[in-house]
Amino acid sequence: MAFKHGITIAEITSGARTLTAISTAIIGLVATADDADPAAFPLDTPVLVTDIETMIGKAGASGTLATALRAIADQTRPVMVVVRVAEGNAPADLAGNVIGTTQADGRRTGMQALLDAKDIIGIKPKIIGTPGLESQAVTAALAVVAQKLRGFAYARAIGTTVPELIAYRGQFSARELMLLAPDFIAFDPVAKANITSFAAARAMGLRALIDEQVGPHKTLSNTAVAGVLGVTQPMRWDIEDQSTDAALLNSKEVTAVVRTDAGFRFWGNRTTAESGGPFAFEGTVRVAQLLTDTIVQGMLWAIDKPLTPSLAKDIIETVNGLFRGLKAAGVILGANAWFDEANNDVAGLRAGKLRIDFDYTVPPPLEDLGFNQRITDAYFADFSAQLAADV
Repeated sequence: MAFKHGITIAEITSGARTLTAISTAIIGLVATADDADPAAFPLDTPVLVTDIETMIGKAGASGTLATALRAIADQTRPVMVVVRVAEGNAPADLAGNVIGTTQADGRRTGMQALLDAKDIIGIKPKIIGTPGLESQAVTAALAVVAQKLRGFAYARAIGTTVPELIAYRGQFSARELMLLAPDFIAFDPVAKANITSFAAARAMGLRALIDEQVGPHKTLSNTAVAGVLGVTQPMRWDIEDQSTDAALLNSKEVTAVVRTDAGFRFWGNRTTAESGGPFAFEGTVRVAQLLTDTIVQGMLWAIDKPLTPSLAKDIIETVNGLFRGLKAAGVILGANAWFDEANNDVAGLRAGKLRIDFDYTVPPPLEDLGFNQRITDAYFADFSAQLAADV
């Protein structure tokens, strides 16, 4: 070692890192508005919206864009990705424009453009919808896009009766999708009249608000919806009666829009995943997506470093540090990451492959609360003593 008379500082960059949970509150909206400002909302292009009130003024009056933005703004002021699509001359044309495709030059259109948002404007939408434009084909495609984004989609269930709504729900099996029925009624200051306000748009705004204030583990259900006056079709609901319209829809994984003594609310926790499966609840799906995205995006620092036991230990401790923070916030009940020797044989390690296992538990919503009520004579036992004390 060369002679030195002084101080040396060695910068240590190894060790566990801190993972910051990704934002789950970014909205991806697909809408129509032929009279929107084309500079603010170019067709088939993901547009970053951070000032929703200003953009409402540029959204025009036709189509669904302005109505959807107002419904979202009534709930919160989110960061959004908006893709405007052309109206089309027929329902099939409109559905094609909304669903979109990949063109020969690689440019995506319609809802497919949401997949390019991260590359074009630097953010990835996690709460997506096509409010007011729903059809079976559009909603099926929306669920596929949600899966690719590790996002969650909200869509109106189509039907005017409970049996029709239940039959419609049977067309879907995606864990990334929640169906809602019916739509809301709200006052439109431009039209100066009550209009249909899309349930999906208000769900998207409320979802972003809940994510910011509570977390993705809290479902949409039983949270007040702001800015609405009524619903577009009657929806019977009683918290004790399981034969009401809302209860029947809930039993078939459709979230109802109901009026309670505390205002209008979404009522239902279920996705369109397999009933009874691990991803039946909206909150479970969204926390699973949060964990996956946060861990994957937060591990870039470890890739291509020499695969040593200390690196594996740092990775495990980094993930467990994330879990401790989420547990403290109530997002998960618990989680743990570990190295399983059975999944990491010599050949795999020699080839630069490391496999870390982890498990987790998400708190389910309290969907069914019961009380046992009993009448008893037991409290007569000290009747005389109580009487004497009062004299």
